Amino acid sequence: MFSVIVMKLNLTTGIIPSLNVSAGLLGFFFVRLWTSAVERMGLLRQPFTRQENTVIQTCVVSAYGIAFSGGFGSYLFGMSETIAKQATEAKDAQNIKDPHLGWMIGFLFLVSFIGLLALVPLRKIMIVDYKLTYPSGTATAYLINGFHTPEGAKLAKKQVKTLGKYFLFSFFWGFFQWFFTAGDDCGFKNFPTLGLEAYKNRFFFDFSPTYVGVGMICPYIVNVSVLLGGILSWGVMWPLIAKKKGSWYPADIPDSSLHGLQAYRVFISIALILGDGLYNFLKVLIRTIAGFISMVQNNSKGMLPVSDNGMSISTTEAVSFDDERRTEIFLKDQIPKSVAYGGYVVVAALSIGTLPEIFPQLKWYYILVAYVVAPVLAFCNAYGSGLTDWSLASTYGKLAIFVFGAWAGLSHGGVLVGLAACGVMMSIVSTASDLMQDFKTGYLTLASPRSMFISQVIGTGMGCVIAPCVFWLFYKAFSNIGTSGTEYPAPYAIVYRNMAILGVDGFDSLPENCLTLCYIFFAAAIAINLIRDLAPHKVSRFIPLPMAMAIPFYIGSYFAIDMFLGSLILFVWEKLNKTKADAFGPAVASGLICGDGIWTLPQSILALAKVKPPICMKFLSRAANAKVDSFLAG
Repeated sequence: MFSVIVMKLNLTTGIIPSLNVSAGLLGFFFVRLWTSAVERMGLLRQPFTRQENTVIQTCVVSAYGIAFSGGFGSYLFGMSETIAKQATEAKDAQNIKDPHLGWMIGFLFLVSFIGLLALVPLRKIMIVDYKLTYPSGTATAYLINGFHTPEGAKLAKKQVKTLGKYFLFSFFWGFFQWFFTAGDDCGFKNFPTLGLEAYKNRFFFDFSPTYVGVGMICPYIVNVSVLLGGILSWGVMWPLIAKKKGSWYPADIPDSSLHGLQAYRVFISIALILGDGLYNFLKVLIRTIAGFISMVQNNSKGMLPVSDNGMSISTTEAVSFDDERRTEIFLKDQIPKSVAYGGYVVVAALSIGTLPEIFPQLKWYYILVAYVVAPVLAFCNAYGSGLTDWSLASTYGKLAIFVFGAWAGLSHGGVLVGLAACGVMMSIVSTASDLMQDFKTGYLTLASPRSMFISQVIGTGMGCVIAPCVFWLFYKAFSNIGTSGTEYPAPYAIVYRNMAILGVDGFDSLPENCLTLCYIFFAAAIAINLIRDLAPHKVSRFIPLPMAMAIPFYIGSYFAIDMFLGSLILFVWEKLNKTKADAFGPAVASGLICGDGIWTLPQSILALAKVKPPICMKFLSRAANAKVDSFLAG
């Protein structure tokens, strides 16, 4: 279910909120339901424990995590001919590889497991010695621990009931909308709620429960940043640049061409993403190095650099009984280092020998270099994630695009090499960081690390099969997937491919002033982040996030309005009853996301069976309607 939801989000906007609360709630509910039924049959005497809950949660999260890290909405789909046709260069066969179920599953099996082995020997250092907080892992642990108290179990039942109610509403709303989508631009998703002129500039409410729910989960500043980005781009910049048609770019090409207006949309958003990514990469790297040096210097004094204000905190004080117990269990079930080191070497050797069969352009020595460098980058990312809860896996992936793409060169399939290397690097770095988050959850719930590791392996294996199958269902059911302006534009696929083209081909093909604007927005992203970090919190919390602002630059503001509405609903709810909003807000949001996401499954099956909706509901201007009436009148 969560793989379907993540895949839909991947292919629509690329914004993926944390679904851990939803997974935790549903996992707890369904297992409790199952164990209660088995107990009544007299087949089970043992209660459902938080350790079992943690292991199940780990398996589920790692399984649907592949739907994101597998690159189905970014680097993997960016290799396809559909995306290549929308790009500027590199449309030849050696820079294109269309999706196919067989090679996608094989690729994911080769690159997804090695990240699990990269940092296993360092788990004691990261969790026990450094005492890294891993905020997401800690929050998940508190959620699970809360479920397994009498009060928590009662609240969880109410939350699941609320989730189920909004799940059904969202599912049947999606079903109802389907009846009115018989043709292009039909249905509620194309309702010009703010007028036809605003609709042309992609400002409208598309009645999507998914993004209303996403808006309720994402922080307010993210939602406001996305809306500001949409207003700046589609409300101000693109109409002004469109007036330069014939001057800045040829007048005889459509706006969707990457030699025209579309180039400004895509490359300015790339500039914002790269500027934001570079700043945060350097910021986390500096903090990681400074913290590590401080730890080494103060180790003899029992000082560790992991407090909230960046100062060292003493570890010579008495350790609580709970911490002693947690550490004892965490260190009891050791995962042999020989298994980790040996497994890494074996999987790396398999990948080096096999990946060039999938991508002939990706030479064995590129993969070898990636696997030599990856553990260092995985450690940096896992350490930084432990301090800040900020995973930079996608940034490391973009770095690989430029390095390996430039190394290969355009004439040797550099675009495909860059995208494939991005997948290798991103999978390793992301999986290693996720594993440490899960180890932190297990540490706080007293779960066996070996069980956690095995659960992660099983979940990853499931994800390597489930995620490609879900993507394949979308790919076969919706013929226009990946095309700009459609229901599933896969915005990050075109962004990643154009990054790869920039890495191998430079900026020669960009229209006039596009590069200048890219430089300005790249610098602006760095400056805005710097101001956010230097300003007092009461000021910085109102400064927008450049990464979030970049998303609507390419695809429009329709989802930003949905997300803003979601955050507005939550804001009003918190003002009226903060306790209830905090308890049930995530459940309502999860129900809206899950119901609409799961409706995609029967919708895909209907499309594959060639069952079409019976009605087309369109919205026309008065003049267009008069023409239609006169045409029908004969």
